[in-house]
Amino acid sequence: MKRVRPPAPAGRVAAWVRSAPGTHIWLLVIGITSLVIAGATEGLGDFLLHRTSSNIHELNQHPLSSLLISGFWIENPSSFVLYAALFELVHANVERWLGTWRWLLTIGVAHITATLASQELVLLAIEGHRLPRSMTHVVDIGVSYGLAAAAGLLTYRLPPPWRYLYLASVIGFFGIPLLSGATFTDIGHAIALTLGLAAWPLTPDAGADAAADGDRSATPGHPPPDH
Repeated sequence: MKRVRPPAPAGRVAAWVRSAPGTHIWLLVIGITSLVIAGATEGLGDFLLHRTSSNIHELNQHPLSSLLISGFWIENPSSFVLYAALFELVHANVERWLGTWRWLLTIGVAHITATLASQELVLLAIEGHRLPRSMTHVVDIGVSYGLAAAAGLLTYRLPPPWRYLYLASVIGFFGIPLLSGATFTDIGHAIALTLGLAAWPLTPDAGADAAADGDRSATPGHPPPDH
């Protein structure tokens, strides 16, 4: 009998990357933009961060591009390693489970909705003189809204009782800031997490449950009599 050798480490890594292409393409782009910020002068770095933000000013001037581009930058390049770890733990697992298109739909909707909702709150606060008008140019970039949505979806991937412990931890992580002087970013995180939790119908388990319900509700038929 021919002995089957386990795949080499490089092969396992390549297979993992291929299993979640969207996650790793996104992470590659973030790595490139982080290198750009790290190598830029202070003035150029500030310009790039403001120009690629999805703040009120940029949303008014370039609504579509600001919503898209803002998801490919992080403000502090030194945080890239942390984000890379979170992408592998959260995004890659959710993408492998849901498939690239359902994963992308969920995080895309969450990113756009959380961005628009949080910036609308900033606008209302400015008009109510609770925030300075300079907040229309605030730096609002990053991948955290999509990450919060994926973290919510990951809840349904875990079996009980770990599912409930994980859910309590995630709600606590994103919910506690809401009780202690929440910023517009904290509110955006809470919105994105809620949308991720609400995306349960997109999960394979939801489809399996619907099929099982259909099977249970069906009644066996009787063949027609012969004539």
